Amino acid sequence: MMDLGVLTALGTFLVAAGSPGPATLAVAGTAMALGRSAGLMMGAGLALGLASWGLAVGLGFGALVAQSPVFLTIFKLIGASYLLYLAWVTGRTAFRKDTAPDTVAEGRAFRRGLILNLGNPKAALAWIAALALSTDGTAPGWGIVVACAAMGFGIYAAYAFAFALPPVRSTYRRFRRWIDGVTAVLFALAGLRLLAWRGAE
Repeated sequence: MMDLGVLTALGTFLVAAGSPGPATLAVAGTAMALGRSAGLMMGAGLALGLASWGLAVGLGFGALVAQSPVFLTIFKLIGASYLLYLAWVTGRTAFRKDTAPDTVAEGRAFRRGLILNLGNPKAALAWIAALALSTDGTAPGWGIVVACAAMGFGIYAAYAFAFALPPVRSTYRRFRRWIDGVTAVLFALAGLRLLAWRGAE
């Protein structure tokens, strides 16, 4: 039976990974626009990026990033730049008249998801919190890393399945330009917020 610390850690990570944000927005938008397989590819990339941060935190690199202004700034710039790039790409599709699936974007879904979470230093803090809650500080909690990584993929897969449902995709096709426009604005706001983030939030 799991102890309270492990359950608290898993619950904390579930809330952090499953709450609406750039990652869930990306997988939902991909699933609506391109279907379930593309959404799952995006989710797999996001999950791998998330798991990479878990490995880094377990090895002590995550704490270095969180405590170093230089490393934090580097990752902030990478993450914010990529979010602003996604805002530009999504905004461009909002002005496109055709609604044909973008097969190139589907092929890039995994890579986009991977880069999105690798460039997010806030993911490191989520892992630090989860591991701190599950251990006494003397062990990296590798079981928690594996469990949280699997949970992350499960969350993204759930978003992909939900937003790839026919009624959801039908609604997306009907209001595609509006939805893409709002999504672009949200990506841009997330990028600007990441730029302004000082690591103490």
